[in-house]
Amino acid sequence: QGPLVESGGGLVQAGESLRLSCAASKIIFSTMGWYRQAPGKQRELVATITFGGMTNYLDSVKGRFTISRDNAKNTVYLQMNSLKPEDTAVYYCRAESTIWGNYWGQGTQVTVSS
Repeated sequence: QGPLVESGGGLVQAGESLRLSCAASKIIFSTMGWYRQAPGKQRELVATITFGGMTNYLDSVKGRFTISRDNAKNTVYLQMNSLKPEDTAVYYCRAESTIWGNYWGQGTQVTVSS
């Protein structure tokens, strides 16, 4: 098992919410984020957050998704509201460290039904 453990995916209806969590063990990462990959599509950045709290979002999720991190728990969250069928994908946590390198989580499936 790698240093990132994800949880929180599932099946919801359009308009509902989900919260993803990614807990990092041992390593303090400078930047953590979420990417997603839908079937037949390339993996895309959804949101990132630095250790200091600066955030970046994919345009299509702005206003609906919120990324946050608890540095004391070494955990990053993705609150997803007003979910749409086009948000359906496998969501991956990614963490970056200039010392220890970059890591991916195992992925968690998010399915939004219409």
